[in-house]
Amino acid sequence: MSYDLVVIGTGPGGYVCAIRAAQLGMKVAVVEKRKTHGGTCLNVGCIPSKALLHASEMFEVAGHDFASLGINVGKPKLDLPAMMKHKDETVGANVSGVGFLLKKNKVDAFTGHGTITAPGKVSVKGDDGKVQELVTKNIVIATGSDVAPLPGVTIDEKTIVSSTGALTLDKVPGKLVVVGAGVIGLELGSVWARLGAKVTVVEYLDRILPGMDSEVAKQFQRLLEKQGFAFHLSHKVAKVEGNAKGAKVTVEPAAGGDAQVIEADVVLVAIGRRPYTDNLGLETVGVAMERGRVVIDNHFKSSVDGIYAIGDVVRGPMLAHKAEDEGIAVAEILAGQHGHVNYDVIPGVVYTSPEIASVGRTEEELKAQGIAYKVGKFPFTANGRARAMRHSDGFVKVLADATTDRVLGVHIIAHGAGELIAEAALLMEFGGSAEDMARTCHAHPTMSEAVKEAALAVEKRAIHI
Repeated sequence: MSYDLVVIGTGPGGYVCAIRAAQLGMKVAVVEKRKTHGGTCLNVGCIPSKALLHASEMFEVAGHDFASLGINVGKPKLDLPAMMKHKDETVGANVSGVGFLLKKNKVDAFTGHGTITAPGKVSVKGDDGKVQELVTKNIVIATGSDVAPLPGVTIDEKTIVSSTGALTLDKVPGKLVVVGAGVIGLELGSVWARLGAKVTVVEYLDRILPGMDSEVAKQFQRLLEKQGFAFHLSHKVAKVEGNAKGAKVTVEPAAGGDAQVIEADVVLVAIGRRPYTDNLGLETVGVAMERGRVVIDNHFKSSVDGIYAIGDVVRGPMLAHKAEDEGIAVAEILAGQHGHVNYDVIPGVVYTSPEIASVGRTEEELKAQGIAYKVGKFPFTANGRARAMRHSDGFVKVLADATTDRVLGVHIIAHGAGELIAEAALLMEFGGSAEDMARTCHAHPTMSEAVKEAALAVEKRAIHI
């Protein structure tokens, strides 16, 4: 079987790459080790976690906010199996949709573990042991990432769980310890906190959400503490002892000091993810690697002709939408076009309540780079729509070049921040200024008016504060 392109992995990067290549007239095949397409994102990551985040937020709203809106329904009762069914149905609809799109675009799909045996050759070994050999002009590695292990801790997905196990708990833990104060830990911690768990977060660094705007992170930590979260920052996990009844987590100050033991029903290890490049044959064919990632040039090509890589296995943030854009870019490059990804304008979102969304550089990065900038901020307490919806926590921050007024970064903490950030990303993609954003008419009353007001505030001319 001969192809123009074989894509290994059908996560957001892989399946999008395959579809775009097929649209451009290539004969394409994909190789997927799972029985379903969509990778970690659709099966055990982005999609199921958002289903539970939404459902748990509705449970929280029904129990605490309905009465203040004049809606009396009594105390809500949790039906966890039904909530999990909603999650599973959401996943099922999405993964079947990807399968449909691949067929629609005449992409051949092979199930099994893909191994590159030589440039232009991919071997696919199925669960039944049968091997199929594919010949191709080009190969794209889009195998994504896996859970980063915590040394000395064994994940059993029952008492000590990864993000995968945290999506399938059969009961609400009384006490949940989350190791890691990054995006995944705080999102899944939020799910179980809303459903009744007492959540304690242990983080080695002295702050939550490393890499994000520090002012946003500080305010968000305060909001999480109001929601019942407890934080042990600047602490490391020395030991986790678990059994069927629960676990004991021994933590120590990162700088040294007395240890303490935290008891938990469930421990969630969420210290990050690592590129999945195991057993792909990369060393055999001579693909250069660096810290587990495939080394690529500006056109996504590895050190071996005809072998390309995208997504979590290459440099840059491990984000599904970043992988998608790279997938489209490499497909267009292979078709002789000019595929490109602007890495300065890749938004990131934390889907908690409130959400956090960011695009571009932070104040800390601008200071480190010696770039003079101006700041415009606007709080949602001064936004009419936010008040009406009882979602007035948070603010918008716009960072603009002090000389040119070009927007360099936008950071939002708010209800629906993940949707609001798209406006900022579009503006920055076209090299827009704070003045451009400020002079764009925004509908009233909407949350988006806070973005406009923050842009006005760059020149100290916000109207509503």
